[in-house]
Amino acid sequence: MADDKKSKSAGVWPTVKPFVNGGASGMLATCVIQPIDMVKVRIQLGQGSAAHVTRTMLKEEGLGAFYKGLSAGLLRQATYTTARLGSFKILTNKAIEANEGKPLPLYQKALCGLTAGAIGASVGSPADLALIRMQADATLPAAQRRNYKNAFHALYRILADEGVLALWKGAGPTVVRAMALNMGMLASYDQSVEFFKDNLGFGEASTVLAASMVSGFFASACSLPFDYVKTQIQKMQPDAEGKFPYSGSLDCSMKTLKAGGPFKFYTGFPVYCVRIAPHVMMTWIFLNQIQKVEKSYGL
Repeated sequence: MADDKKSKSAGVWPTVKPFVNGGASGMLATCVIQPIDMVKVRIQLGQGSAAHVTRTMLKEEGLGAFYKGLSAGLLRQATYTTARLGSFKILTNKAIEANEGKPLPLYQKALCGLTAGAIGASVGSPADLALIRMQADATLPAAQRRNYKNAFHALYRILADEGVLALWKGAGPTVVRAMALNMGMLASYDQSVEFFKDNLGFGEASTVLAASMVSGFFASACSLPFDYVKTQIQKMQPDAEGKFPYSGSLDCSMKTLKAGGPFKFYTGFPVYCVRIAPHVMMTWIFLNQIQKVEKSYGL
């Protein structure tokens, strides 16, 4: 009986483990990156350069402003990153089995990354909306502020005021952006680990660090245009006549292209890159450390 119970738990843990590890590593990385993320959102909302935004926030709102929306950020990682990293591990394991244990070609890793990104974004979209709303709230005139207390209060208010489907407002661009980001992040990391370890003979620590840097770059380069559109859609408000500035992500893309050209989509790229790449790097580094601890305990 005890053996059956042990066998059952041993069967459940390997399945759950990649999801638990993914969520934990993402949440730890978010605690470090949250202040940079706040500055990035303010720049995208047109409040000036990184230095100007940082000075203004410190002067007018204090240090706590940099951690506004942390609860939503952690909730987002607990849903989005748990789902995407867990799904990617499951998908790649299945693909390797189908490939008779041989390493996967890059296009198969990219497909796994695209799928994992779509799954993660669908699960994490409500928390992502709450995070964007909370971060953008301080930039609105006092009369238009929503004054959310925390992520759960934001979700409750959105649910009560706008209905269930509003929780997935902007989910289309969120999913597309996540697919682009995860294709860049997940496929390039796995490919880089193989290259640095097998071809260049790097040690474990240097392999993880180098592959994380490559992964962070490709995640940033692939996803910023989609992130820009997603942010514009999620933070838009109706005018006096109740009309929204954009009818959807395609309309937002076309109007942005017409108004500012293709480089408008890369508004805030240096800060976005500084924010995305370290988050990606720290997620992989934390994940590697978590796996090492688990291995030392025989988990």
